[in-house]
Amino acid sequence: MEGKLKKHPTIICRCEDVTIEDIEKAIKEGCTDIESIKRLLRIGMGPCQGRTCIPLLIRILSRKLGKKTDELKIPTIRPPIIPLKAELFTGGENEA
Repeated sequence: MEGKLKKHPTIICRCEDVTIEDIEKAIKEGCTDIESIKRLLRIGMGPCQGRTCIPLLIRILSRKLGKKTDELKIPTIRPPIIPLKAELFTGGENEA
C-alpha cells in the first residue's frame, strides 16, 4: 500500500508540548524575542526550565530573523527549579 506518510509535528519543548510550527506561527504574528515567545507558549517553563528547548528556540529565532545567535537576548532564569521550604532561609523550626 503506497501513500503519503503522516507527518508528525517536531516537538521543541517536551515539557510544554511546543512544536516548531507553534514557534514559527508566533514569530510570524510578531513575537521577535525569546521572552515574548516564552510568555506566549510557555516554552522553557516546564520542569527542565529550558535546558533543551531554549537553545533550540534561539537557533530557530536566529534563522527566522536573520540574526546571529549571540545577538539575541537570553531569557531571564528564575531558579530554584525545586521548591524549598522557607525554614531553610529563616534558620529552621527551632528559632522564634
